[in-house]
Amino acid sequence: MATFKFELVSPERILFSGEIISVIVPSVEGEMTVLPGHVPIVAALKPGVVLVQTSAENGKEFFVGGGLVEVNQTSVTILAERANFIEDVNSDVLDAAILSVETRLAAAPSEVEERRLREMLVQLEEFKHVFEQRKAA
Repeated sequence: MATFKFELVSPERILFSGEIISVIVPSVEGEMTVLPGHVPIVAALKPGVVLVQTSAENGKEFFVGGGLVEVNQTSVTILAERANFIEDVNSDVLDAAILSVETRLAAAPSEVEERRLREMLVQLEEFKHVFEQRKAA
């Protein structure tokens, strides 16, 4: 089965680096599935879950709080503004991400940045709602 190089990097650490079969990323334009040989693209990410398929039977999930994904034919790199292993995500982590965006929003230097941060705040709050429902089920 064909694979490609994948890296998920946050400001604090590299969360994943290795060969994978596919990855699903939450771009601002909608979820995007990347397979080997994908057309090159750079896209903004919204808060959500990155699903990495490492083999036919195994996968890993990560939470990203925005960032960028760069795709080329042999690799995918996510530069996340914030990222955690999904098992480390809880309401406190999401509340901290929301507070961080609210703080940055209060000091936004331009209308464009303010609009971007407002959208991210809405997306984080929506993700928190879905996450809490998923956890309760």
